[in-house]
Amino acid sequence: MADKPAHQQCINVRCQATFDIAEALVACPTCDSLLDVKYDWDKVHLPKTLSDFNKRWARRDRMLDFSGVWRFRELLDFCDDRYKVSQGEGQTLLQRCDGVGQYVGLKQGGLFLQYEGLNPSGSFKDNGMTAAFSHASMIGAKRVCCASTGNTSASLARYASAAGMEAIVFVGSGRIAFGKLAQALDYGARTFQIAGDFDDCMARVKEATAALGLYLVNSVNPFRLEGQKAIMLRVLEGLGWDVPDWIVVPGGNLGNSSSFGKMFGELKELGLIPRIPRLAVINSSGAPTLDRLVNEKKLTYNGGEFDRQVIVDDFKWQDDTNTKPHTIASAIEISKPVNTTKCLRALEICDGVVRQVPDFEIMDAKAQVGRHGLGCEPASAASVAGARLLVEQGVIDRDARVVCILTGHPLKDPNASVGYHTGQYDPDHQVEGERLYANMPIPVANDLDKIVEAIETKA
Repeated sequence: MADKPAHQQCINVRCQATFDIAEALVACPTCDSLLDVKYDWDKVHLPKTLSDFNKRWARRDRMLDFSGVWRFRELLDFCDDRYKVSQGEGQTLLQRCDGVGQYVGLKQGGLFLQYEGLNPSGSFKDNGMTAAFSHASMIGAKRVCCASTGNTSASLARYASAAGMEAIVFVGSGRIAFGKLAQALDYGARTFQIAGDFDDCMARVKEATAALGLYLVNSVNPFRLEGQKAIMLRVLEGLGWDVPDWIVVPGGNLGNSSSFGKMFGELKELGLIPRIPRLAVINSSGAPTLDRLVNEKKLTYNGGEFDRQVIVDDFKWQDDTNTKPHTIASAIEISKPVNTTKCLRALEICDGVVRQVPDFEIMDAKAQVGRHGLGCEPASAASVAGARLLVEQGVIDRDARVVCILTGHPLKDPNASVGYHTGQYDPDHQVEGERLYANMPIPVANDLDKIVEAIETKA
């Protein structure tokens, strides 16, 4: 392990304390800031061009070359191959979608959907989990844990089962879609329902980690975010290694946006891309913390010299006013995102913007994605709704090339889909709006003539 060209480093520019790659840390012991995985690139056998990774497609009988994360392993070179835990993650699809592009307002050929729902557990989380579990394996961890709105728990449980580790999951009472909870239970995770929301679960799981020496795989774990960098590498791969104009991603705990910014910053530093795309992070209006911090309170990263008290005060205001997130997009129903500082850095690296969109626009966008053959869970569709808003505002040019990240499979939350199309939402997740693209079931008598008549009747 000592010969690995990697270490952990505090992201606080006034601290920058460094730690061995073999330590299991979720915050800097010196100042409690988040940590990065950093590399001595001179000691890494990097490709001359990103297209050099293409040769691994011919070796897909090898586990690490088959993985859509580890086939780019030189760009996340923190552990030896013998420790890597893979479940075939990253066999995902970047698909041009002119139908959704027209809905967004882009010219033909301008919109691409990166469909992370094709991962083994049905969401983008597997990209990060393969990296986190590889680090856990390297240091000999036996018990792993997370707080979750659903997707993290599903992914953790699957990888823990594969790695022979005990899985412990904290979920908020009543705040998890059954399509996700079912996975955690099926894969054997010990699942604890906490009387509270995700932020409560996150606070308790950090305490349990410290008390019991558990290995935490939430996105405060810097190795989780290393794996999620690979999503952007596959986007570039899908575009023939050309850089798009925009990446649009839902904003929940802000791990994806943070990892995307880190990846593009590293690629530009290494001379492997000529420019960095712009980044748009999209909140639900029911959980708009980042939008409030950036657009109302004008918080920017400022080279790391930003006012951290703004974040502290905002989180305290939420507590004092009992402000809780509430959105049908449960995967981004998070009011105190743990990666806020890393996301601010990503926004600076990528000249990014933040927006919020209401739930009815998220569900309309979700219906459009489904109508054009891919489908996604509600949180994923925030990226499409956000791109549409940014085109309407003139922030994204109509002739731009835009990639929207679809973070999870539609069957992660089938109740939301059925609720949209029938108008019969779960009472706790009502969505205001006209349901412009609802596809109602058509009642018909148990009679062939009536069925034929119904089929031939034009809507």
